[in-house]
Amino acid sequence: MSNTEFITAEELYFFNEGKLHHSYLRFGAHVLNCGGIKGTHFAVWAPNALKVSVVGDFNDWCGRENFMIPAGESGVWTLFIPGLKEGDLYKYEITTQEKTVLLKADPFAFSSEKRPSTASIIYSLTYPWQDQGWMMSRWESKIKEKPLLIYEVHLGSWKRNEDSYEKTANNEQDTFLSYEELAEQLIPYVLDLGYTHIELLPVMEHPYDGSWGYQVTGYFSSTSRYGTPQQLMAFIDKCHHVGIGVILDWVPGHFCKDSHGLGRFDGTSLYEADVHEQWGTYKFDFSRTEVWSFLISNALFWFDQYHIEGLRVDGVSSMLYLDYGKEGRSWKRNSQGGREDLAAIAFLRQLNEVVFHYYPEALMIAEEATDWPLVSWPEELGGLSFNYKWNMGWMNDTLHYLELDFDERPKHHQQLTFSMMYAFAENFILPLSHDEVVHGKKSLLSKMPGNYEQKFAGLRSLYCYFICHPGKKLCFMGGEFAQFSEWRFDHELDWLLLNYEMHRKHQDFTRALNQLYRNERSLWENDHNWSGFSWIDATNSKQSILVFCRYSHCQDKVDPHEFLIVLINFQPVAYEKFRIGAPRLGLYSEIFSSDQHAFGGSHLLNPGFLCAQNVPWHNQKYSLEIRVPPLASVIFKPLIHKHDSTLIFHEGSGSSGK
Repeated sequence: MSNTEFITAEELYFFNEGKLHHSYLRFGAHVLNCGGIKGTHFAVWAPNALKVSVVGDFNDWCGRENFMIPAGESGVWTLFIPGLKEGDLYKYEITTQEKTVLLKADPFAFSSEKRPSTASIIYSLTYPWQDQGWMMSRWESKIKEKPLLIYEVHLGSWKRNEDSYEKTANNEQDTFLSYEELAEQLIPYVLDLGYTHIELLPVMEHPYDGSWGYQVTGYFSSTSRYGTPQQLMAFIDKCHHVGIGVILDWVPGHFCKDSHGLGRFDGTSLYEADVHEQWGTYKFDFSRTEVWSFLISNALFWFDQYHIEGLRVDGVSSMLYLDYGKEGRSWKRNSQGGREDLAAIAFLRQLNEVVFHYYPEALMIAEEATDWPLVSWPEELGGLSFNYKWNMGWMNDTLHYLELDFDERPKHHQQLTFSMMYAFAENFILPLSHDEVVHGKKSLLSKMPGNYEQKFAGLRSLYCYFICHPGKKLCFMGGEFAQFSEWRFDHELDWLLLNYEMHRKHQDFTRALNQLYRNERSLWENDHNWSGFSWIDATNSKQSILVFCRYSHCQDKVDPHEFLIVLINFQPVAYEKFRIGAPRLGLYSEIFSSDQHAFGGSHLLNPGFLCAQNVPWHNQKYSLEIRVPPLASVIFKPLIHKHDSTLIFHEGSGSSGK
């Protein structure tokens, strides 16, 4: 076949314009059967190269045999090589204008050698998916009105085959679980604990384990550390089979400088615009529309080929600002004299528009840590068009507060309540992520003040506030059983802690709290506007107590009947008689208490039914007198109420250990 038959002039034009949204179908290495001749077609973008060859074992890595041919003025080089088959290794040998010879991995390769080797592998992404029912149901999902409880995982350190750990003279053999082993162990674990989604730290190929996957060389290659692309597909397929969605972390802001990667790809700054000085990487050049084609195609690739539910887009802040990480050093202003990267902003809007065109139900989640407005709003309203944003403000304020000694907390009470000033400015996900348990920040449990029991009680209060506060949820692995040490990417989680009673009880607490969250519509159905939340008491700084209501959509303005009352006590002080406001008369039941013996608490509960009294309190018409356990959270739900002179009964969704 001729080199121009597989990729058309129109496709090349759209690639150059930034609009070839499925460019991975034409670029890279594709096994073909053309006129009875089997072989592989290659296409690579290297507009400033003097010449380009395909090299591999098949030609002894000699660039003098298989020269690629330029496709017009597109900057793309193509070649069909008969006889090359799936599994063959290859690279591009690129001769620069200065006649320097570079060996580059294929930016569009579907598979790559396991590090430290760096060659690309000819690979066909075929897999017999069995998730058709799940995929069809996604189109019917309104995720904003559904529970979203994400378990964030780094596959290389969730669990390891430590028993088979071996050392050789030159290196330490990997002890990673394979995708198959992860499917057997991780999926049932996540299902048992009640999470709705798994979010994976980047599984794109990367050379350095210590980057956790955030410095990518193979954007279209699933990392070979854990197995083949098909094995990753099987893992995702099995997640879908049991009703668990999969989100991938994705890194469009920067890439590593390794010589076989994208940097100085044809001897010039092709993919990169600048050095990301803070991370020692290259920032993508969003003024190059070909970079748009590459990255938007890559985003769609993971939806198309791996059936994922969404992407958590890493480092959005670093993309939005030209001076990000410059720390006073010189930087070039935009055409309007500002610090915003206008090309990156336009790219992000186009990215989201294209993804939602093909996958309206997708999760596009921004990790954005500044005060940039309207990140999760549509472009026509001035937004960036993501549908979710991490709530970094809530996370920073809440964790800072909970690290304070108990006698300091009353002075900083506003750190707990300030998040409600902006809680509905975006569609938020509350993150208790990996970033908060590394680099000397300590684990969540170790952040808590007090003695051994108080640390666990404080962590339970944090988790209850996390679950009951408006916004969807994300929790990093290890927190569910109260890991004591910081996360270490090169060690598995400290599973031996489950041999100790308090850690087992904390895992039981997490399971019960997750189940409560999924059962109670008030905690997720109305997450993004004030009709789903109201304060009962936000100002009790002296006792460090918060009281608020969460509402589902099932309410009317006169007599809301699907709601919860939440009280969280952030002090190690108990109260036998404590009055809180209530929205209406009727009977209430304590449906959850973090102070149960089963969770490691003191078991100061509110058994039986509680009757609201006609005593105004906390600006409410009625009130309840309750017992408040130390460093604990209690949740109440109305059981009956009067409506049209009829008693209507509502069942509680959990027990308080009675």
